[in-house]
Amino acid sequence: MRFMIMVRANAQTEAGILPGPGDKILADMTAYHEELAKAGVLLDATGLRPSAQGWRIRYSGGKGTVIDGPFADTKELIAGYTLIQVRSREEAMEWARRFPAPFGESADGEIEVRQLYELDDFEPSADIERFRELQTSKR
Repeated sequence: MRFMIMVRANAQTEAGILPGPGDKILADMTAYHEELAKAGVLLDATGLRPSAQGWRIRYSGGKGTVIDGPFADTKELIAGYTLIQVRSREEAMEWARRFPAPFGESADGEIEVRQLYELDDFEPSADIERFRELQTSKR
């Protein structure tokens, strides 16, 4: 079972302010991700640049329109993520509870955890098998 732990953005992440050398949050995040790696459950983890450097594609009538960032509502944005693979929802919950305060102990922050769909969640079809072949070819 794969789960994504998403760190919600705030004004600081949207301003592109990174933690500096020696900031406790860097040490805490590194230690946490080292634990995930040692447990064999870490698949990927990274921060995202501010939405001002991104864009969205909005679809209407089947046609896409590009909308450049920044995007106004920071509480709806993601600043980074950690992707884990575990045996159960409970194990994912335990890892999420151990996630360090994303902006340090003195700042408010929020993470969201969502389970990823697996191909086995879908009804078998030729298209699902094509997706499965794509996943196995990249390994």
